[in-house]
Amino acid sequence: MLDKNKVKLGIAPIAWTNDDLPDLGAENTFQQCVSEMALAGFTGCEVGNKYPKDPDELHKYLDIRGIQICNAWFSTFLTTKPYEETEAEFIKHITFLKAMGAKVVGVSEQGHSIQGTDKSVFDEKYVMNDEEWDMLCTGLNKLGKVAKDMGITLTFHHHMGTVLQTAAEIDRLMENTDPELFNLLFDSGHLAYCGEDYMAVLKKYIGRIKHVHLKDIRPEVVAEVKKNGLSFLEGVRMGTFTVPGDGAIDFEPIFKVLEENDYEGYVLVEAEQDPAKANPFEYAVKARKYIAEKSGL
Repeated sequence: MLDKNKVKLGIAPIAWTNDDLPDLGAENTFQQCVSEMALAGFTGCEVGNKYPKDPDELHKYLDIRGIQICNAWFSTFLTTKPYEETEAEFIKHITFLKAMGAKVVGVSEQGHSIQGTDKSVFDEKYVMNDEEWDMLCTGLNKLGKVAKDMGITLTFHHHMGTVLQTAAEIDRLMENTDPELFNLLFDSGHLAYCGEDYMAVLKKYIGRIKHVHLKDIRPEVVAEVKKNGLSFLEGVRMGTFTVPGDGAIDFEPIFKVLEENDYEGYVLVEAEQDPAKANPFEYAVKARKYIAEKSGL
């Protein structure tokens, strides 16, 4: 079982309000979201599009509910824009996270991403050339140094529809970045989605995994997305993702690897789906019960 003194449990607001598809959960308020997180038994969360941007104001809403910000998504454009532009925005982002007491930042390369487009997530994903790989890895090492100097650990979020989606791409990324500056955000759902052995990735890089997303998938929906050449967001609307305990992934082996390797940090439920079809609070409770049973948290 996981050590509650070392491993904290959080949940992402994307189940209530979707940043990429604002119509999903448009009716759900920020206060409803964080109140239901707390009521379901979660003590950490990431940042959504309805959260107050002022740290003092955000603290007021979260502290009273016993919730801590543990991470916030940051989009890099290291393969398509000058490095300086990304770094300037990154410093602002890190400053906000520090004010919120977070220890980790999760970044995703959005240069050449088809994540938010209508392109087929399986058939039209961009593949980087050697020059772009060099730009990406060099830039990430630089951002890792910036984050480390500010007291934040940089983690990279591999994600469907982006240039970092497959296990082979993760391998190349990890081989060409500095372990002292660069770490991985492990996401079970995104690896399972693209047909990769998520357990192999977890075991291979457990020493550099500093943040974990617990995301489940519905294989029948993924199969339909692949068969019909659908986009990532079309899949989200159809229900490709769900919470742990509701899909195809057995999380017990994941928790076991984390335990055996003395993982310290957050594990966070992240499952973007249509809240009109999957009530966010009900699914948060379902996930919380499953995780308690399988991990001891």
